[in-house]
Amino acid sequence: MYKLAVLLSGRGSNFETILNAIKSGYIKNGEIVVVISNKSDARGLSVARENGLNAVFIDSKGKDREEYDREVVEVIKRYAADYVLLAGYMRILSSYFVRSFKDRILNIHPALLPSFKGLNAQRQAIGKGVRFSGATVHFVTENLDDGPIVVQAVVPVYSSDDEESLSKRILITEHKIYPLAVKLLTEDRIKIDKGKVFVDWDEIEDFYIMNPKIGG
Repeated sequence: MYKLAVLLSGRGSNFETILNAIKSGYIKNGEIVVVISNKSDARGLSVARENGLNAVFIDSKGKDREEYDREVVEVIKRYAADYVLLAGYMRILSSYFVRSFKDRILNIHPALLPSFKGLNAQRQAIGKGVRFSGATVHFVTENLDDGPIVVQAVVPVYSSDDEESLSKRILITEHKIYPLAVKLLTEDRIKIDKGKVFVDWDEIEDFYIMNPKIGG
């Protein structure tokens, strides 16, 4: 059974989706051992506590990035987590953090990487007038939103869309592909070779999510 640490800063909807996937048995070989936030009022911490999970607030005020990350890494290691899942964690990780869990950190980004990295990806997509956007689960490296891609799903962008409407449809997609990525990870179906992810899709019914119509 793989131990998972979740980092979040807000509502934690992707965390809840992963938690529900574990409860339902969809993710069979993973358990969340700790949920950490840099925000004391993060809803995700409340959800963690309500579900009997270890919920830890670590205050980042007055600390530089690496100093703070060293505290977070210490907590994660205390719970012996095998993988770290970023679920709406609004901090850029230091090199120290990434190196501490090399090839063991997953993140979800609301765009089809490598397009529209960084903040406000949906706004960037609307601004460029693209016809398709989506979501990407990827491993985290020291370069922002630039790690090996695990799974992506496409969401159409309609002429009537604004940032809010597109964000809502992409979030639906995120809630499908993040549990899938965690399932693949905890079933040892993912290998990284020369910066590229190779997935064993054998008997994974969720392969249908690559359909461009998902979420829209």
